[in-house]
Amino acid sequence: MVQDKLLKSFYESESVGGILLIFSAFFAMLIANSPLNVYYQELIKLPIEIHIGTFQIAKPLLLWINDGLMAIFFLAVGLELKREILEGELSSPKKVVLPLFGAVGGMLVPALIYTFFNHHDKTAMAGWAIPTATDIAFALGILMLLGKRVPLALKLFLTSLAIFDDIGAVMIIALFYSHELSFLALGVAVSLMALLYTLNKKGVIQITTYAIIGIFLWVAILKSGVHATLAGIILALFIPLKTSRDVERSPLKQLEADLDQSVTFIILPLFAFVNGGIPLTNVTLDYLIHPIPLGIFLGLFLGKQLGVFGFCYLAVKLKIADLPTLINWKILYGASVLAGVGFTMSLFIASLSFEKTSVNLLYDERLGIMIGSISSALFGFMVLKRALKVQEQ
Repeated sequence: MVQDKLLKSFYESESVGGILLIFSAFFAMLIANSPLNVYYQELIKLPIEIHIGTFQIAKPLLLWINDGLMAIFFLAVGLELKREILEGELSSPKKVVLPLFGAVGGMLVPALIYTFFNHHDKTAMAGWAIPTATDIAFALGILMLLGKRVPLALKLFLTSLAIFDDIGAVMIIALFYSHELSFLALGVAVSLMALLYTLNKKGVIQITTYAIIGIFLWVAILKSGVHATLAGIILALFIPLKTSRDVERSPLKQLEADLDQSVTFIILPLFAFVNGGIPLTNVTLDYLIHPIPLGIFLGLFLGKQLGVFGFCYLAVKLKIADLPTLINWKILYGASVLAGVGFTMSLFIASLSFEKTSVNLLYDERLGIMIGSISSALFGFMVLKRALKVQEQ
């Protein structure tokens, strides 16, 4: 009963958060295409600096959100991953296989499609990972619009798929979007990780202690050249899930609950707002068929559904996975289409892809993300609405 209430609370918050994400991005688009755009641009480019002696961190507001607040988002993701793997849905090997296969296909096929259109351009190839992401909050927000007809097994499948997607995104960021490594800063980060490990083994459960060390870890990783958001994932690994002490809730579950509302209703909508303002003035067909937005659009809309559905179909036919209860092939296909809603995760990877290049491709990449995500959301909604209606009859 308690587990059911937790699941219900999780999905309700994620679904409402998805709707809020849609509103935030739409509001940013309205401002960016109005006379207020000049103020919008000044806001996201507002310089914010921290000086302590010779130490300095200077970034515009946009990067404080993308590098700083999104580290908190990845901390929440890491906490969820650890809990699900140790005692949740991902602790059962049988339940893991289908979404794992789907996630692999849902990352591989979109990347190949993007590469097909952009292999000739070395700069453009920096964005190959953009269409590999899935925005679970946005996708669950679409599912919410279908009401109570949506089986819980479908929500679990889509959530598990997105979790493996997030794991893939973390690996991609660590391996392909780290630049100019500072071994001194990396040494400091490793020392802080050793300290976190010691605290965990000693049974320290005070969240404040981990949070303070986590801030220093974020700074060290930021200065190391590895993307700073990985500090969130790393910190999550050391937050204790179980404790021998007589406490009402484990530190991990307590922190996960504390972060849930902030991430869902503040951090992600704010991220969507500062990254979603795309000026559409003078947009022509040439913009839409440019290899970068075209590769992202087809990767998200076509590649995701082909990859997720195709690999899941293969897993079932090879008899290494089973279709979940109350889910048929049409429903699974609809969920595969919804996986093409990349939105915030795609925007985040896009912000990393071209930030080190001398060419400003932000307009191109965001255009492809928006069109691909909206197309996947609308088509996925229609497919699922029809499939669920037929199943009821």
